[in-house]
Amino acid sequence: MKLRKWNRILHRDLGYIFFGMSIIYGLSGIALNHLDDWNPDYIIKTYEIILDEFPAPGAVSREQAKDLVEKLDNDYQYKSHFFPRENLLKIFLKQGSATINLESGRTYIEILKKRSVFHEVNFLHYNKPKKLWTWFSDAFAVALILMAITGLFMIRGRKGITGRGAWLTAVGILIPLIFLLLYL
Repeated sequence: MKLRKWNRILHRDLGYIFFGMSIIYGLSGIALNHLDDWNPDYIIKTYEIILDEFPAPGAVSREQAKDLVEKLDNDYQYKSHFFPRENLLKIFLKQGSATINLESGRTYIEILKKRSVFHEVNFLHYNKPKKLWTWFSDAFAVALILMAITGLFMIRGRKGITGRGAWLTAVGILIPLIFLLLYL
């Protein structure tokens, strides 16, 4: 009886402590599962304009590049520029980039905006904070294992692990195994 009591306490308290982590990994997991459908970190807007005035092909100074950025939009902030090809000028902006054809003035602009909530949870999911976050994430992983094990013994009898719970647990183990066999 005492073991069952500690099992429930451990399961309950770990669930409370790691509730936030479960939401973080759940949201970012969904987002990262669909990378082919969208960019979960940024909203990317692209558009094209044609500049009336632009420098002649060749060397473009930092000041000329900054002037071009101002012509595009006063809110854009210049970072750097280079020539990927002879007549193509790529300007990096704090918000994205602009690619200008110096023969035609045709300009492709790509603006990035952080996607709220998803950007932050993905930052944590990718383990960008490093050291301390790694330890906390490892603790969460251990807690998930403990919660899975303690969850098996929460209910007794026909609906517990000796009855219906055994069948449901077997299905939960078989599903990932089937996917491994199909795709590995």
